[in-house]
Amino acid sequence: MEQPFDSGRQLDTQPGSAVYSSFVLKLYDAWVLAISNRWAWRCSTRRVLLPFYRQRVGKRHLEVGVGSGFYPAHAKFSADQQVTLLDLNEHSLAATARRLDSRHVTQVVGDIMQPLPMLAGYRFDSIALFYLLHCLPGTMDGKARVFAHLKSHLAPDGVLFGATVLGDSAGHNAFGRALVRIYNRKGIFDNRCDTLASLRSALSHHFADVSVDQKGAVALFVARAPL
Repeated sequence: MEQPFDSGRQLDTQPGSAVYSSFVLKLYDAWVLAISNRWAWRCSTRRVLLPFYRQRVGKRHLEVGVGSGFYPAHAKFSADQQVTLLDLNEHSLAATARRLDSRHVTQVVGDIMQPLPMLAGYRFDSIALFYLLHCLPGTMDGKARVFAHLKSHLAPDGVLFGATVLGDSAGHNAFGRALVRIYNRKGIFDNRCDTLASLRSALSHHFADVSVDQKGAVALFVARAPL
């Protein structure tokens, strides 16, 4: 397994990334994937998110914002698939790499809101951004720089896909509204103004083929054909 290398990190995404300490990662699957997804965001991990992920993962895969590594660990990768993990948080990278120790895994420490020179020349069949956008600072227009940084690393027939919790206009229940309010106040989320329309617009500035759907309070998106 390759060791992580540093890209010269920036601090603008630090609040959303720093929450993933070793301790928090141990609780992540239970709290986020089992409780929050079902009861707050109303988008089932097992029935919606994991099947959505599995259907789109390619042979050369880039995972951006890896969290606890649940999705790649349950993706049913074949033995010859190559996985690159990109995250600002080394705890998340290490935890995910351990869950994928039988795979061809490369770890990259980097800030997705900044250019990615360490990936120069690399092309991926799939790029996943699961529960990343709602942690990034600013409006969706500003977050769109993520797509600008990633689209040149997509193979000609590749797909960029992901999921993000939408903001105040998403029709949250009481539990969801409470979590959005708390997480935004603490800087873990910055998504109160994130809407389905703003996400679709941001993607459409960078990709010719865009699909965006909403399940509960979560937006599922797929993008192909970089512009």
